[in-house]
Amino acid sequence: MGRLRTFGAFVVDFVIGDDWWVAAGVAAALTVTYLLAHAAGMPAWWLVPAVLAGLLPLSLWRGVRRD
Repeated sequence: MGRLRTFGAFVVDFVIGDDWWVAAGVAAALTVTYLLAHAAGMPAWWLVPAVLAGLLPLSLWRGVRRD
């Protein structure tokens, strides 16, 4: 059980890291991209880079403001 708990802590730290807003934003962007591509049938490859371009400055601003 100790190894499983350690692995779980690693995965959470790796995926979420310092800013859970970025992890949630990426998950939401991937979900919306999937829905647009499969349900609406439109090309939605551009959505994830656009969301990341907005999340990166937000994450940096929040990190600098904290210090």
